[in-house]
Parts: sequence; C-alpha cells; structure tokens
Amino acid sequence: MRAIRATAVLLTAGLLAGCGLGGTEEESVAGKDSLVIGVKADQPALGVKRPDGTYEGFDVDVATYIAGRMGVPKSRIRWRTTNSSVREDALAKGTVDMIVATYSITAKRKMKVTFAGPYYVAHQDTFVRPDAASIQNVRDLKGKRICEVTGSNSWRRVIEERHVAARPVTVGTYGACMDALAAGKLDAVSTDDLILAGFAAGRPGRIINAPFTDEKYGVGLKKGDLRGCEEVNRAITAMYQDGTAQRLLTKWFGKSGLKLTTSVPQFEGCT
Repeated sequence: MRAIRATAVLLTAGLLAGCGLGGTEEESVAGKDSLVIGVKADQPALGVKRPDGTYEGFDVDVATYIAGRMGVPKSRIRWRTTNSSVREDALAKGTVDMIVATYSITAKRKMKVTFAGPYYVAHQDTFVRPDAASIQNVRDLKGKRICEVTGSNSWRRVIEERHVAARPVTVGTYGACMDALAAGKLDAVSTDDLILAGFAAGRPGRIINAPFTDEKYGVGLKKGDLRGCEEVNRAITAMYQDGTAQRLLTKWFGKSGLKLTTSVPQFEGCT
C-alpha cells in the first residue's frame, strides 16, 4: 500500500512538473512579458549608462531587437549593469533574465551558462598609446604590462594561449583599463576589437590592427533554458536577414575602420 502511495505521489509530481509547476519551463525567458537584461555601463559604442540613467550602444540595441522579436517591447525591459565578474552569478540567481554584454562563448562558461548565438564574432586586438611604436603584434607584448579585467578571458589569451610572457595588472573594468593606460600604469589593453573601437573614438592611441582570436559574442541565459535559447537564435537570424544587424553595426562602428561582418554567424547550438 505504501509503495502504491509513493508511486502516486511521484506520478503527480511528474505531471505537475510537466505542466510547468515546479519545472524548468517557468524559468525560460521564452513567453515572459517583461525582461531584465544585463548590459555593460562603461563600454563606448557597446553599452554605456547615460547621465539620465538610460543605456545605449550596440549591445543595448541588439538586446532591444531580440526582446521585441520575443514579444517584449522596450517599455517592458529593465536594464541592469552587469560587469564581467558577476555575469554567471547574476544568471544563476535570477538577478537578470539574459545578458547581452560582450559575453564571449567559451567551453568553461558553457558549463554554467546556456548561450544563444553568437550574435556577432569579434576578434581580439590591442590598443596602445601613441608613443608605443614598438608594439605591432601580440608577440610584442612580452614583458609589457597588460590589463587583466576581473571575469574576462582576454589577458589569458595573450599569456596562456599565445604563450607571451606579458605582465597582467588587475583592473576592474575596461574603462578603468583605458584610464590606467593613459596614466602610464599599463603598456597595452588587449581585448575584443569592438570594445577597443568604442574606446579609441575618444582617446589618444591606436589599435594595432593585428587580430589573433575569434570572440563569439553570445546571449547568456540561465543554464538549461533551451527553449529560450532557440527563441533567441530565431531572433538573431531575423536580425541579420532583415538588415537590422548591418544597420546597427554601421551605426556604432562604421567609422572605426574595422572590417565588419554582416552575415549570420554560425550558431554554437543550445546546450
């Protein structure tokens, strides 16, 4: 009799979970009528928080488009500054529903986050002061002080993947990196070319134009949200097919001199 009761309880729990009561379906971004989206606040042309509290940039526009395709208008989006060091925790704890913030897809991150996209493939490059003529490629960073942003992998790609014995200096954000570079506390800032292009527009210095990686910018979702991932991928595909991606890239980076890709990126697959 006890076995029968136990089986009935398990069956009931399974049915409830299947209906979305206590299951993972209710945690999906798909079907939500409002969204909290994590973005950067200090990356020019990508994600910037303006004095009036609103956000602007390529990532913000991409997130707005994706949300709109999912049935969530701009008026029902709440933006939250989400720095590199807290992205995984913010998704796991539900502080944000999704993150669109130069969030490169990596095997290590995919253990904690479900990624849709990529929505763009950037390339790591290096920004230096005008007086740093000797730095022409990543190998020239040997012995140089480079920026190590907490939660970012860019500095690792120089030291661990390219085996260049640079000297990482820990700094909180890329905005702070650029300030430290200008103050002579760093010799170079090496990260995604879109990030560098945004900063280069208003600062003395140069991008050395020697890219050495592919940086696949993904939309971060809570681990296991496969339904949401598939819906976001459909939105990204539409964004490229209807010309919005090209328009946004031109709007924010058209004057940067970077070679911009306007075809749909190859998706990683929802896992």
